[in-house]
Amino acid sequence: MSPGVSDAITRKSASNLALAFIVLPPDRRAAMSVLYAFCREVDDIADDEERPVADRRAALAAWRQDVLQACEGRPPEFPVNRELRPVIAEFRLPFSLFDELIQGVEMDLDQQRYATYAALDAYCYRVASVVGLLSIEIFGYRDPGCRDYADALGKALQYTNILRDVGNDARRGRVYLPTEALRRHGVREEDILAGRATPEFRALAEAFADRARAFYAEARRLLPAQDRRSMVAAELMGAVYWSLLRRLERRRFPVLGEVPVRLGKPHKLAVLLLAWLRVRTGLPLAAYG
Repeated sequence: MSPGVSDAITRKSASNLALAFIVLPPDRRAAMSVLYAFCREVDDIADDEERPVADRRAALAAWRQDVLQACEGRPPEFPVNRELRPVIAEFRLPFSLFDELIQGVEMDLDQQRYATYAALDAYCYRVASVVGLLSIEIFGYRDPGCRDYADALGKALQYTNILRDVGNDARRGRVYLPTEALRRHGVREEDILAGRATPEFRALAEAFADRARAFYAEARRLLPAQDRRSMVAAELMGAVYWSLLRRLERRRFPVLGEVPVRLGKPHKLAVLLLAWLRVRTGLPLAAYG
């Protein structure tokens, strides 16, 4: 597959996820770049608060119809989906997963609070685990247990994202931390919206990080031994996000400010290199959990 619009979108994003694609064979790397570009495009539509909600909803409906055409072998209209069409055909990516992903980003149009962890987990499944389920089809696997692994790892990554972005989300009126957790720890929503880092908030953040840790541990447990090599890119993603979670913990969760805690590119490359060396030397791959 020759580089195109999807490759430009992926390179511009400088995403933690995209960095992990470098270990893939060229054909699978190109396929992942196209899949990532699709995810980036629909997510950006949902997040574009300069557009009315009705316009964003209509745009996402158009993307749903267009990717359906790609899945059915018909020519899609959007450039990314034109590049996605042969990837869908080669790796047999089902429309049901693309539809579920779009349903997930559509939730951000209407829902700015989650009452329970169960409700949050359902959201995380749609916007993160589904991406993992699409990705493992491109990576290639033999054991169907990889699907459970992708589900758990997707939630681990999304929990890490949510924790890192509490402040930025609050400034947009969004609080992803479940209402039941706020009540349990005595955290007032108005303190989060105002960026006040109270002792109660830090206790809540620690408990949320513990749940993220549990998802990382579950992913590590669920990864089938025979698919450890084929899941190398997913494992590198896990290693980078695990390193980010550990940094948040060490700094006692400074997540309410305007600048999110991030890993510098040298740090991310070092994490990726160490994880890759574990593969080459035959050590257990998972560098998290």
